Amino acid sequence: MSEQQTTGRLYGVGLGPGDPSLMTVRAVQVIAEADVIAYHSARHGRSIARSIAAAHIRPDHVEEALVYPVTTETTDHPGGYRGALDEFYEEAAARLAAHLDAGRTVAVISEGDPFFYGSYQHMHKRLADRYPTEVIPGVTSVSAAAARLGTPLVEADEVLTILPGTLPEEELTARLASTDAAVVMKLGRTFPTVRRAMERSGRLAEARYVERATMSGERTGALAETDPASVPYFSVAVLPSRIANPAPTADQDRDQADGDPARGEVVVVGTGPAGPLWLTPETRGALAAAEELVGYTTYLDRVPVRPGQRRHGSDNKVEAERAEFALDLARRGRRVAVVSGGDPGVFAMATAVLEVASQDEYRDVPVRVLPGLTAANAAAARAGAPLGHDYAVVSLSDRLKPWEVIAERLRSAAEADLVLALYNPGSRSRIWQVGKARELLLAHRSPDTPVVVARDVGGPEESVRIVQLADLDPDQVDMRTILLVGSSQTRAVRRGDGTEIVWTPRRYPER
Repeated sequence: MSEQQTTGRLYGVGLGPGDPSLMTVRAVQVIAEADVIAYHSARHGRSIARSIAAAHIRPDHVEEALVYPVTTETTDHPGGYRGALDEFYEEAAARLAAHLDAGRTVAVISEGDPFFYGSYQHMHKRLADRYPTEVIPGVTSVSAAAARLGTPLVEADEVLTILPGTLPEEELTARLASTDAAVVMKLGRTFPTVRRAMERSGRLAEARYVERATMSGERTGALAETDPASVPYFSVAVLPSRIANPAPTADQDRDQADGDPARGEVVVVGTGPAGPLWLTPETRGALAAAEELVGYTTYLDRVPVRPGQRRHGSDNKVEAERAEFALDLARRGRRVAVVSGGDPGVFAMATAVLEVASQDEYRDVPVRVLPGLTAANAAAARAGAPLGHDYAVVSLSDRLKPWEVIAERLRSAAEADLVLALYNPGSRSRIWQVGKARELLLAHRSPDTPVVVARDVGGPEESVRIVQLADLDPDQVDMRTILLVGSSQTRAVRRGDGTEIVWTPRRYPER
């Protein structure tokens, strides 16, 4: 090709979800101006993209049918399924390049949007750096599905998650549990897995099914009622906006007679040591699904405000009353989340809720406990691996147990040479416990034993320091601090960048 000869232009043209009337004006213009119309198809030769654009394809158009060699992962290609596809894409790109080199304009048409799970993108990656290129966006199947369902997809601060049904079931379950709204693409043979993930994440009742949106043979309905054998590839599962499709409001369900006791439950969740980064997907889902949030005000403040939810904050010293209140709400048919910091089962609300739930009047109220990241693990990760071997967890608070019990447990753990995670070390009303604990431990540990002093881990005032046991200053410790006291084997090492790490070997010397 001479330097004076110009190449053709490459277009990636989105045609929308299927109804030809939903093609954009620009898409129609580009098809009319193109010399070559290219489209992907399966081995049967039928192309959905071509059928959408059929009215705009002229007899003088050069047509390039890019026929996939495989449609499932069963192939004898030496490179396997991925190798077969890569070879196909290279050959298809070479065919289009020949037209472009000859100065012809090429329009690669694709249903939906070219960059949204579209086949065109494989041509784009191989050709766009060599030829002038323009991508024409199209209406996606996601938008079409929401329109056909007649319900908003997301509203306000809600998060929409787009998922391929080909993900492993565990991954689908986790992502469905943690998001507000979702669309799962590529159903077909993946439908049974997607349905199980919806059920396991507690979202099946919300899930809708849309097949061939805007196309001939369109079908919508409840996902739970859809026959798996009837589901084609061109279908999606939709979890629409929770704001637009709320559970009954508090006013609608205020009286016990109006509620359905069978649907009530209490879920005790842990928010981790700080903000949203520490939440598990399961906990996110439970918080989003709850109608009532109950907890210590500081922990409730970590949970985003959602329309339709009621929040019941209280002081940190009324755990039993808070648990009883939550169980009463659930007994009236409300879905209740009791919010704890860290892990709800570690010096937190799970015990209080289960204790009250064991009383006769609450025995039939469903209660679930969801794990959270506890402060000891968060602090240990920041410092290195001080909990790499056996360790004990002790609360220094003597509000619920005598100091003599605490002291005896500290002595026993120290004599056993266990690493210690010390929770609730001090507060404005408890200022002497840390000093007493240090004295007890120094009777069994070397003065240079590493101690991790971690405060507000994950929060805006995070501070993680490593000190020697003899130098542990009680005045530097409060209720937002956790202490990790090393064993005889724990090591503090200065790294090349000047940072200090603490770790406890997994091997213990023979005695």
